[in-house]
Amino acid sequence: MEKILVTGFEPFGGEHTNPSWEVVKALPRTIAGRSVVRERIPVSFRRGPAAALAAIQRESPSIVLCVGQAGGRAKVTPEFVGINYADARIPDNDGEQPQGRRLSPGAPDAHFSTLPVRAMAQVMVDAGVPAAVSHSAGTYVCNAVLFSVLDALFSSRSTARAGFVHVPNSPEQACRLAGEAPSMPVALMLQGIVSGLECACSWG
Repeated sequence: MEKILVTGFEPFGGEHTNPSWEVVKALPRTIAGRSVVRERIPVSFRRGPAAALAAIQRESPSIVLCVGQAGGRAKVTPEFVGINYADARIPDNDGEQPQGRRLSPGAPDAHFSTLPVRAMAQVMVDAGVPAAVSHSAGTYVCNAVLFSVLDALFSSRSTARAGFVHVPNSPEQACRLAGEAPSMPVALMLQGIVSGLECACSWG
C-alpha cells in the first residue's frame, strides 16, 4: 500500500497546543486507499526540516503534506511556493532566530509545491471548508520545512509529491488572544485536510 506522510508541529510561541498537530493526529488511518503516516516535528529551523526528511527516508511516501499553524488567517491555505529564505519574527523552540539569510546556500531561490494546490483549495471549499491558495508560506519554520522538503525531493529526483497547508488558530487559542482573532474548529480543519489529500491522491 502506498503511503501518505503528513507532518504537524509541536506547540510554540508560548502556546500549549498546536492545531496543526491536533488535525494530523486525528487523520484516518487510510485516505483514498493509501496508508496515512503521522509525524510530529519540532518548531526548529534545524530540527524541523531534519525530522521531516528523516520521516520521508524512513517511510518512502508517494505524497508528503506538511501542516502548520498560521495565526491571523481565517482559512485553510495550501501553499503555492517555498522560498530559500529565513527571517524569524520570534525565536524557534531552540532559541534560534535567523534573520535575513538563505536556508540553503547554493540551492534555488524557491521551489513550487508539487501538489495541486488550486484544486485542493477548491475541493475544500466545495466541502464547506473556508480555503484559499496562499502565495507566501512566510519566513519562519513552516517555510523552512516546505522549502527543505521540496529541495530534497527535487535534488534526489524523487517521484514523491509534496506541499504544505497552513491552518488557522483553534477557537481555544483565539479566546486567549486580544482583540478579534480569526479561528476555525479543529474538526472543520480536519475535514479540509482530508478533502485536500483525497484530491492530491486523485491528481496525476
